Amino acid sequence: MAGEVTVPMTKITYQTHQRSSLGIVGTGNYALALGKRLNLSGYDVIMGSRCPEKRRLKLSENRFSAVQVTSISECLKKCQVIFVAIHVNDFKTTLRQFVRESKGKILIDVSNREHRYSVQSNADLLTSILPNATVVKAFNSISSFSMEDMSSAGGSHKVFVASNDPAARSTVADIAKTMGFSVVDLGGLKSALYMEDFVLKVFSRWKMPLVLTFAIFNVWMFYVVYIYYIEAAEFEWEQIFLKVLNKPLCMTAITTLALTYLAGHVAAMVQIYNGTKHKPFPEVLDSWLRSRKQLGLISMFLVSGHVVASVLMLSPTYYSSWFHSATVTLPANTTLSSDTVLPISSSWMEWKGEGACLAGICAFLLMGIIGLTSIPSVGEALNWSEWRCVHSRIGYIVVILAVAHVLIMAVPNWVKDGPVKTMKSITFLSVLLPLIVLLLKLIFCCPPLKGYVWKIRRGWERSSDSLPVTIEALEKQT
Repeated sequence: MAGEVTVPMTKITYQTHQRSSLGIVGTGNYALALGKRLNLSGYDVIMGSRCPEKRRLKLSENRFSAVQVTSISECLKKCQVIFVAIHVNDFKTTLRQFVRESKGKILIDVSNREHRYSVQSNADLLTSILPNATVVKAFNSISSFSMEDMSSAGGSHKVFVASNDPAARSTVADIAKTMGFSVVDLGGLKSALYMEDFVLKVFSRWKMPLVLTFAIFNVWMFYVVYIYYIEAAEFEWEQIFLKVLNKPLCMTAITTLALTYLAGHVAAMVQIYNGTKHKPFPEVLDSWLRSRKQLGLISMFLVSGHVVASVLMLSPTYYSSWFHSATVTLPANTTLSSDTVLPISSSWMEWKGEGACLAGICAFLLMGIIGLTSIPSVGEALNWSEWRCVHSRIGYIVVILAVAHVLIMAVPNWVKDGPVKTMKSITFLSVLLPLIVLLLKLIFCCPPLKGYVWKIRRGWERSSDSLPVTIEALEKQT
């Protein structure tokens, strides 16, 4: 028919995906978990063993026949990329005879040290044994359980990769991504020393904050015991477990919260003194700045304990000043010579109780939001402006609400007790540091310091021969 278009018949061909082969030297638990993960990720796995026949029989008994078990020499010959999954103490005895077979191969070192502070990394040792191979340090932060658990695919497990050969790093990174891990490129093989040291650290960033918190808690605890048991016996010893312990708990919480934000102001003062941002901070201040996240989380944990304890004790018996007191007056009669006022159970809260509760609840809820953004998966979803808004602006709102929570409870008592007793009270002492933090925040938010600090953090430097900083000089420079 006219207008018809003839379409030539074409033969559709499908290309079959060729599975690439990866080698594993070693047949231990980690090597088996690695082999399973690689096989499920679409790779053909060849495992090299010193006793291939024995290991092949053992694997067949365990119904693990998805991999091929050969000698180490055959494994090195058949594969271009080989995982070295043996103990570092066996590197020399096992691998030094395969210098020729390893020439031009990519060897992935997955081992870890048993002790920290080593001068040489395991990857450097492997390079010295097999100098003709390209060594890549990777997968040492992934445990055998995480390796075998396929539910970790797409999760938060990160594979750190380091090698002096960029092409080899890229090859290993592609393998890790195919296995379902996220990859962090750490550059050259010098990073291997830090990679091996990293997995041996046990809460290294938490040690200083925990020790500091423990010291602060003990200071407040001793002071509370002195005030309420030695100087004046206001409580029974049986109340120390909840009523008394709740006081140093909340005092430590507000102190650690203040320390979290005080570090930034101290850093600003050091930068103003130095006139540059390029001079390193003192070691103590640097550790303090790096521990702000931990101090904030510790504060939130202590506040949570304070909230639970306060809810359990929230009654007129424990907080009599928070509630209106109801009384019954018995008129004078033949038995009573004058009117007698008898107190009965308190009724609803007065303004002090409700105001303190409101400020505390708001502070606790906002602190929970800040704590949620400390979770890596949540924090990574925020851009820089959002993250700064939560941890800086909302953080200072939490400090203000915490101070308001204390002041609402304490100011009526301060007015009644006088200045001497007020300065000895736990409410005054505990709120002093947060008030200093808020005062410093106000000072650094106002000119001329605001513009001066901003200029320094943008890279501006004060000349070395300039006079010491004065307010007049700051006003001229801003």
